[in-house]
Amino acid sequence: MSSTAPRRTALDALHRSLGATMTDFAGWDMPLRYGSERDEHNAVRTKAGLFDLSHMGEITVTGPQAAQLLNHALVGNIASVGVGRARYTMICRADGGILDDLIVYRLAETEAGSSHFMVVANASNAQVVLDALVERSAGFDAEVRDDRDAYALIAVQGPESPGILKSLTDADLDGLKYYAGLPGTVAGVPALIARTGYTGEDGFELFVKPEHAVELWQALTKAGEGVGLVPCGLSCRDTLRLEAGMPLYGHELSTSLTPFDAGLGRVVKFEKEGDFVGREALQEAAARSEANPPRVLVGLIAEGRRVPRAGYPVVAGGEVIGEVTSGAPSPTLGKPIAMAYVDAAHAAPGTPGVGVNIRGTHEPYEVVALPFYKRQK
Repeated sequence: MSSTAPRRTALDALHRSLGATMTDFAGWDMPLRYGSERDEHNAVRTKAGLFDLSHMGEITVTGPQAAQLLNHALVGNIASVGVGRARYTMICRADGGILDDLIVYRLAETEAGSSHFMVVANASNAQVVLDALVERSAGFDAEVRDDRDAYALIAVQGPESPGILKSLTDADLDGLKYYAGLPGTVAGVPALIARTGYTGEDGFELFVKPEHAVELWQALTKAGEGVGLVPCGLSCRDTLRLEAGMPLYGHELSTSLTPFDAGLGRVVKFEKEGDFVGREALQEAAARSEANPPRVLVGLIAEGRRVPRAGYPVVAGGEVIGEVTSGAPSPTLGKPIAMAYVDAAHAAPGTPGVGVNIRGTHEPYEVVALPFYKRQK
């Protein structure tokens, strides 16, 4: 098999049988959409959607010093994460640049004092994150293991998702908080059930063995038949996360930005025990951003119909004041939206005269605070 052939998830044949439009994403063949992107998007906002996220990169970190290793390697305080809980964090270079944003789950603690963590990286950065963790593990009594092939990941997202899942498991879903995970059985399949997602809706991510993926997908599909569950591709996942103001690596996050530049300085925990990679550079970035705020990540809502794309200049008074990082038509708002980094002077919601240069034309946009959409709890 040539190294250029895209990888396929355990659900590949099933996606094709459902008529999915497939696309290459970070070296994986993934479903872009099954039918209408707008219908898939609206199903997640109002009912429920089913996603194959098996391209995400799972890395297991175990051992007596697993927590210390992760505190050293990542910017967050991972040692303070309780068993069964998850935390959003980042891994940075020594110069403070973001290598990836991550979710870290603390799965177990043995009586002998060994911890078991799962780090979930973006598909495009999984190898980079793995290599960095292995390199940073030197001197720690901990093991870093590539578990990308050990898991399939299926997400069910949307207001009907708790009911759908409850019909298939006796796990305590009511007691499962946002950013928590617990082992359980779903439709007879052993799974790590996590209350996490990337859509702005309530929902769950189910980590299972690849050989159980088809069976679980089919059981969820059947359980969701009466309440409007539909299979969803990466295209609507992107518009859902954009409306929810969630950053995407390669768009809002990159090695040329620190967490402070991205407006996510809160994930950096200087007060934690021990040194961590990037601390000095990040302390400088924090001081810099207080003294002289960098460009600020804002929302832009179109007054017209033209859709801004990543890389388009944001303009005001004939000057370039920023750049679009993500843009798409918003099914929920009914007009094009974008996230963009703009100069602090133009970042306040309602700032007049801001537009996007779309192929030479200044299209007017309203500056708004993120997120564009917040679900009613």
